[in-house]
Amino acid sequence: MRWEQVVAEQPRLGELGTVRLLEPGVVLVATVRRDGTPRVSPVEPLVVDGELWLCMMQGSAKAADLVRDPRVLVHNIVTSRDGADGEFKVRGVVRTVDDLDVQQRFADEADRRLGWRPVPGRFHLFAVDVESVTVIRYDTASGDQYVAIWPPAREFVRRGTSATSVGEPEKTHELLD
Repeated sequence: MRWEQVVAEQPRLGELGTVRLLEPGVVLVATVRRDGTPRVSPVEPLVVDGELWLCMMQGSAKAADLVRDPRVLVHNIVTSRDGADGEFKVRGVVRTVDDLDVQQRFADEADRRLGWRPVPGRFHLFAVDVESVTVIRYDTASGDQYVAIWPPAREFVRRGTSATSVGEPEKTHELLD
């Protein structure tokens, strides 16, 4: 599904994704290397025309990974040890976009919103087809772990039982519609 569908069907999830995933200006992208091991790389995400786009340097290893195996995980940056801000993860597959008109529209938006202008035909452009979204956050006072997964909509809390463990999932309703 397109990013705009996530926002339309789960507005609070889309809002949180905008804050956690898009506003910082950089995400971590996990791809699969040729030998099957993971590669994690920083990428600047951009939503244009309702699509979540990832732009990568021509000939980069992470782009080669996606051309060979389109599975991707897009993860927000984590800036503290306590996990209070949470994790926002998008799992999906990418579509390679070579159309120069689309690349030009992307380049115009990147110039306007990010302050740099990729040259159409000289970068890899991938549209992320979202398969699922997962949000995890921790309550630092209680040690509770809150999880929301969509689709299908599932939310639960796992109560902290020690500094390093949580209990069985209990249904909760906080984020998903």
